[in-house]
Amino acid sequence: MSQRPFKVLGIQQIAIGAPDKMKLRKLWIDMLGLEITGNFVSERENVDEDIAAIGSGPFKVEVDLMQPVDPEKKPAVHVTPLNHIGLWIDDLPKAVEWLSANGVRFAPGGIRKGAAGFDITFMHPKANDEFPIGGEGVLIEMVQAPPAVIDAFAKLAC
Repeated sequence: MSQRPFKVLGIQQIAIGAPDKMKLRKLWIDMLGLEITGNFVSERENVDEDIAAIGSGPFKVEVDLMQPVDPEKKPAVHVTPLNHIGLWIDDLPKAVEWLSANGVRFAPGGIRKGAAGFDITFMHPKANDEFPIGGEGVLIEMVQAPPAVIDAFAKLAC
């Protein structure tokens, strides 16, 4: 296996799903004090999410509180309560190229703009015959880190 040409810098987000995001808001916003920083609705992705945050600057972590637009359609963002985890990646295209070449399965859709405006892609939660490495039941969102995040993590490494 060749040397990995990218770094996972840290956690960018966690996404939590429920049939009704108001209960999630009660816990994460009202009880734990996270701040809502935005909202994202996509019929194609079957999601209505509130984007909350904890921390600040490059160390801010999103906590996405999600409910399905239509509970009868897929993807079913509410079926797995911990829907996905997002990782900051220093070079997303290189990461996808290298991981794919080494047997990692990605979900359909390729690299695209995500709800927070960053380029994203998803590692599939299940492997298959063609791609024998998956997220072992966890959907993993890989997020292109902006320069400020890359610089902040570089300073920590010194």
